[in-house]
Amino acid sequence: MSTTIIPNSLKDKLARGETALSVIVRLVTSPDIAVILKSCGYDSLYVDLEHNSFSMETVSQICGAALLAGIAPLVRVPSLAPEIISRVLDGGALGVIVPHVETAAQVREIVALVKFAPLGKRSIGGPLPHLGFRKLPILDTQQAMNAATMVVAMLETRAALERVEEIAAEPGLDMLLVGANDLSAELEITGQFDHPKIGQAFDRIIAACRKSGITAGIGGLAGRPDLIQEYVRRGARYVSAGSDFQLLQDAAIARNERLSRG
Repeated sequence: MSTTIIPNSLKDKLARGETALSVIVRLVTSPDIAVILKSCGYDSLYVDLEHNSFSMETVSQICGAALLAGIAPLVRVPSLAPEIISRVLDGGALGVIVPHVETAAQVREIVALVKFAPLGKRSIGGPLPHLGFRKLPILDTQQAMNAATMVVAMLETRAALERVEEIAAEPGLDMLLVGANDLSAELEITGQFDHPKIGQAFDRIIAACRKSGITAGIGGLAGRPDLIQEYVRRGARYVSAGSDFQLLQDAAIARNERLSRG
């Protein structure tokens, strides 16, 4: 294939069975955030369109900077809306994270929106930033993008947990990302991350992912590095290390406390 694509280093690292660290971008609108996170050693970032009001232009600028910096950009979309998924992908995202997935049928719908033919029904919109905006043969473009673009489903509800084996087995899915905050609320143990129900849920999800050959991801536990380390030990490989807002706040508090003691 003559097509040269900016590589998805995150997908490659996960395929090797290594642990990857990601940061949620929900505060900083400057594309410089991608370069900063890359220089800090993170493997990925994901722009959160579910819980902020970033414009599509801002999302595309951050994703484009991430591609050039060599840190894989994902976007958490607010829903299964095709007009949002297609635009973030055309704007430079190397995958989408879809929240509140509860069925295998929803995964099939996501795959159809994310992948080009013959794997899906994504529309061809012209030269892409992933390819340096070069005009390349359509078949080469489709094959390269299908191989590089990730489909991530968030598992956050009791209904999803009950169907996790079926969901994980759906072709085209790359990762199940556990939303620990919403899942704990669904299990009626809000914020009780040490509760046995959370550990049992992670074990079931990790086992389902292992059986289907996909990645299990950890979300919502940035404040509990001890639990993150435990679930990585059990087999999870993608870690959401918190948001840019959290990192800024944590560093600001730590600096304040250190200087105030002086």
